[in-house]
This record gives sequence, C-alpha cells and structure tokens, in this order.
Amino acid sequence: MSRSTRAVSKYALAALVVAAGVAGAAGAPKFEDTMAQRVLACTGCHGQQGRAASDGYYPRIAGKPAGYLYNQLVSFRDGQRPYRLMTLLLAPLTDDYLREIAQHFADLELSYPPPQAATADLQVLHRGETLVRQGDAQRRLAACVECHGAQLMGVQPAIPALLGLPRDYINAQLGAWRTGNRHARGADCMALIAQRLDPSDVFALSQWLAAQPVPPASRPADVAPGPTARDCLATAPGSTLPRSPP
Repeated sequence: MSRSTRAVSKYALAALVVAAGVAGAAGAPKFEDTMAQRVLACTGCHGQQGRAASDGYYPRIAGKPAGYLYNQLVSFRDGQRPYRLMTLLLAPLTDDYLREIAQHFADLELSYPPPQAATADLQVLHRGETLVRQGDAQRRLAACVECHGAQLMGVQPAIPALLGLPRDYINAQLGAWRTGNRHARGADCMALIAQRLDPSDVFALSQWLAAQPVPPASRPADVAPGPTARDCLATAPGSTLPRSPP
C-alpha cells in the first residue's frame, strides 16, 4: 500500500468514526431529569420500579408508606441500620432528597407477584396464622394485625406491609430485630416483640406470611387498628413523614 493510499484510508477511517459518533448521539435516548431516572440505582437491588428482587433478600419498596421509607433511608444513611452498601449510597444525600425518594416509591401502585409456596406442614402454618391474627397473650406477643393493619398492608404514615415480601427477607429481618442488629429510631416496639419470639415462631411467621396473596388494590391503612401501634407511633420520633419548613 502506497503512502497516499494509507493517508486516504486513515482519513476515511476517521470520517467513519466521526459519523458513527454523530449517529450514536442522534439515536441515544434523551435523558430525563426525573426522580424515576435518578432512582435507577435503587432498582439494581430492589427490582424494576422497586417491585422486589428475585433473590429473596431485597424487599419491595414500591407502595410502602412514605414515612416508613424515609425513616429507613435516614437510618441507613446515618448508620443506625447497618448495611454498608446502603450507607455509602445514601451518605451524600440530604433529608429533603430522601423525602423525595421516599415519596416517589410510596406513590407507585404496581402489581405484586404470586405468593411463595409454603414448605412447612399445616401445623406450622396454623401457628404462624395464629401469631399474625391473635398473637400470644401469655408471652405478651401482640398480633401482627394490631400494628400492620387488618390486611397486613401497613398503616400510614410509617408501618410497612408484611405481605408481598420474600420469605428469606422476613426471616432475616425478624432475626435482625431479635439480635439487636435492627432497631427503630424511637420507641422500639418491634424489637420488644421480636425478642419474645423463638426461632420456631420466626419460621412459622415467615412461612405463613410469604404464602399469602396480596389483596387486590391494597394500600396502607390510614388508621392504626390496635393500641400497640398507636402507642408506638405516639412515642416514636420521626414516625410521620417530616415536612420542610415553609
């Protein structure tokens, strides 16, 4: 190949690179500066639009009460709920920005996946349902419905749903409450209840809860149904979604 031919080829290649870049720029999707675009980092673990990941350890965050989501984001950011990945992700974010993230996911109304098939026998499932609906007065265990609502879909502004969660996640979180690796920012009612559970109770609860279908068009209730929930909310700082000063 002559020097002139090499020069022509070089310029032709450069022209192709430039043309490809222009074409690529023209065909690239337009960036939208929206909260949905900004929280794509969350969906890497929590699933598309926060629907929950398939591995069983990352919970659904779509449709959760905004106050609950805000409290968890603050706890992760400030190290009160230890999980290094979340702490590093949230460290640079302000309270106001965390409120926006919480409200974004709280406003999403998305379908739920089918429940998980139970792997326990009927006796275990009956025990789980009894704890959920009636509790255990002799052991001072409040029923789950007393705090989390009759439909177990949470209560505004800061109590989460118990349905639509993977069994492994329920096991992990009840274990964290029992051992003190997870605790509330204010009145730690959940820790007191979880510490009264034994491992067989945790197993029964997670088996029954994960096997229940989510009622159609379910949203968090507006009013706490039982005195335990009302007492906890009344004494828990940050239990309502904080608002910016006017």
